[in-house]
Amino acid sequence: MNRSILTTQKTWLMLLTLIFSTGVCFLQAQERLMQITDKYLNIPVSNSAQRQVMTIASGQDKRVFEIRLATGEPDYWVFSDMTEFMGRDITISYPGNEKGLSLIYQAKTIAGQDSLYNEPNRPRFHFSSRRGWNNDPNGLVYHEGEYHLFYQHNPYEREWGNMHWGHAVSKDLIHWKELPVALYPDQHGTMFSGSAVIDYHNTAGFNKGNQPAMVAIYTADNPERQVQCIAYSLDKGRTWKKHEHNPVIDSKEKWDSKDTRDPKVFWYEPGKKWVMVLNERDGNSIYNSTNLKDWTYESHVTGFWECPELFELPVDGNQNDKRWVMYGASGTYMIGKFDGKKFTPESGKHYYTTGSAYAGQTFTNIPSSDGRRIQICWGRIPSHHMPFNMLMLLPTELTLRNTKDGVRLFSFPVEEVNLLNKAGYSWQNLSADSANQHLQEFNDEPLLRIKFTLKLSHATSAGLNLNGQSLLNYDMNHNLVNGVFYSPNEMTSMQISADIFIDTTSVEVFIDGGAYSCSFEKRGTDPNQGFHFWGNNIHVDSLEVFVLKSIWE
Repeated sequence: MNRSILTTQKTWLMLLTLIFSTGVCFLQAQERLMQITDKYLNIPVSNSAQRQVMTIASGQDKRVFEIRLATGEPDYWVFSDMTEFMGRDITISYPGNEKGLSLIYQAKTIAGQDSLYNEPNRPRFHFSSRRGWNNDPNGLVYHEGEYHLFYQHNPYEREWGNMHWGHAVSKDLIHWKELPVALYPDQHGTMFSGSAVIDYHNTAGFNKGNQPAMVAIYTADNPERQVQCIAYSLDKGRTWKKHEHNPVIDSKEKWDSKDTRDPKVFWYEPGKKWVMVLNERDGNSIYNSTNLKDWTYESHVTGFWECPELFELPVDGNQNDKRWVMYGASGTYMIGKFDGKKFTPESGKHYYTTGSAYAGQTFTNIPSSDGRRIQICWGRIPSHHMPFNMLMLLPTELTLRNTKDGVRLFSFPVEEVNLLNKAGYSWQNLSADSANQHLQEFNDEPLLRIKFTLKLSHATSAGLNLNGQSLLNYDMNHNLVNGVFYSPNEMTSMQISADIFIDTTSVEVFIDGGAYSCSFEKRGTDPNQGFHFWGNNIHVDSLEVFVLKSIWE
């Protein structure tokens, strides 16, 4: 969770805590009574309206969130899934906006359902939520044939705030189905980032019969502190019950800092225990537990910020040569050793990706028969003028490989991305002019994957543009790829390979088999230019173009 935005919305968060702890709201509010008969409550939003706290209450059950409720024609609509309130009377409270309250309506579908996933700036093969804001991926876990993607989510605006855990599932890592919100704010605060595990050994005591619990470990944020909490699900993540003795870790006094968040938990088989890596103040702390409830602090590594990870990988696939990787939200990482209590760095800090990627998390519980370490990152790429905002980047497989500089982390799209292919074309041994002629045929295709190998001769730089925007700019003289230092493994190499994915609003570029990657917003300035290879006397050794399908079709 990005600390730079944590300083906002303190007043309403204090109010949220007060409401949950006392059941009382001291603001003078308008109220509307309603009996819930349909699944969705559609709520109008105006960008120019002042944010106020809305409460939806039925008995002791409350939803409390901040929203810019429209008083007239809305800029867009958001929704709240009312399944848990079905057949019950609710009271909707909101300060001083009786007209806005009157515009809220029930329906079996969300407002805008007829254009859902076909909106002009909707990512077509990257996941984005139906409505509202999304950022950090949370709780990535594989269970009984499903990949679970939880994520930081504001259901009620296209801007950051009201942090919930959104939820989507996939059978193939590519096609996603959005499910109802998993975790709502409570008396401990809003739902910040965290992870999820499957408790096969029933260490926490939540299991029921033969059904192992899916356990979420997350940060609850309030104005005073950040604490670590747990919740569990016995129906494959569809419904959740929070631990009655939350929080399970409150370390503010130990660190004299509010910054203690984003727990990543995994089972450490050699020690038969759970390990948590938790970002605290100036780095990543290690905690141990045997039951997911009682945690013991063990050690700390400085130099990281937010959304920590810690995992083991073989080098070049050699199971007898393994290293541990620790990283933070920016993707910079260290390679080292881990004994269950302490991570000892041996190399770093390095980077493998730059650009929009942030807060990447890897899946837990991937079957041993698969064995991949699969990561999804938040793509900080806006969806302009839409009732939703931001996206998840493509899932990638992380590997460790020997290079001239030592062992390094590689990231490359999972093989399932081939499911996106609708049509494919390939050519060999092309001049730049000939390659450009072939690419011109695809100028109007919105969804593409382009793979190529460029060979430089007289040029010290070369690349590929789309509509005036640089997709690849390789400066061999200064060892730069898209402005970032990059040195090929073969030091005297005169060529570079790229695998580029182009979506409605985004571009992802993977260099030399995943040695480096970058992602950024698609911003063509001149639609008449189309694709254009450039560079003095360059040669395109190979060129492949794939027209891709929308995952929402």
